[in-house]
Amino acid sequence: MNFHTQNLADKSFLVTGGAGFIGSHIVEYLLKNGAGKVRVLDNLSTGFLKNIEPFKQYPAFEFTEGDIRDFATCQTACIGIDYISHQAALGSVPRSIKDPVTSNEVNVSGFLNMLTAAKDSGVKTFVYASSSSVYGDEPNLPKVEDRVGNPLSPYAVTKKTNELYANVFADLYGTQVVGLRYFNVFGPRQDPDGPYAAVIPLFVSGIINQTPVCINGDGEQTRDFTFVDNAVQANVRGMLSENKAAFGQAYNVAVGENFSVNFLYQAIRDMLGIAHEATYREPRSGDIRNSLADISKANTLLGYEPTQRFLDGLQQTVAFFKEKYS
Repeated sequence: MNFHTQNLADKSFLVTGGAGFIGSHIVEYLLKNGAGKVRVLDNLSTGFLKNIEPFKQYPAFEFTEGDIRDFATCQTACIGIDYISHQAALGSVPRSIKDPVTSNEVNVSGFLNMLTAAKDSGVKTFVYASSSSVYGDEPNLPKVEDRVGNPLSPYAVTKKTNELYANVFADLYGTQVVGLRYFNVFGPRQDPDGPYAAVIPLFVSGIINQTPVCINGDGEQTRDFTFVDNAVQANVRGMLSENKAAFGQAYNVAVGENFSVNFLYQAIRDMLGIAHEATYREPRSGDIRNSLADISKANTLLGYEPTQRFLDGLQQTVAFFKEKYS
């Protein structure tokens, strides 16, 4: 499905974190739709070469191994680039609680490096990954962009800081920025391994391999689970938007429906046909209880319309990991 109407053949794109989960899906979309140049900048700390290996067949594809914490690397990566999708970041609330300094270096200093390099090189539009974590302790549902609370983790602070910097750059320098507050993005290629693996690949691999699966708290916490195709759409629409009113804003990127973690676990078990029980443990610090997005702003200003509902995306994701583990 196409999320754009323009011809991409004369356009050049930089995707930071392009070897990661969401980034590699954005790269794939751009290449398959004939983009003139798609450059990836990634230090491979949480991204993988295997995610971008299939893209080497495209003449338009370029890969630079480098770190956004180095300003010169950011400057070089921006040369000859029209549009940037900035996905490079250290994700995970627990990781940021354990090591706030590194999360800040990558997510704040690295972000500022990229934003400054983009400004200096005359990039047309800078789209960046924010997070639903910026809503913090704001109790109301659904989450509306102009109503945020206090951040509950260092990770949330970094993403809130990104938005503040982006707004200042929009006001001071006229930089065309678009922030995307992702709500629990999931899909194929999401890393199931390591201490900060996301919940859906963890559940799938645990059920398939019959290894212990833990649910934090009572499992009745809810999330607006968002299939990765929807995140790709928001990035493409953001980068190529010609609506001046769309810039200097942050948007919810979600479906507008929420489901409990218990429902998610049961749905995965049903799809796999494996009755594997989960273990319940203490709630995780820094986590919000319920999450649900109002996506009307993204719809109005960017034309964003989710194409994949939760269960459709989950079916594709489970099929991907089933093949991976079989």
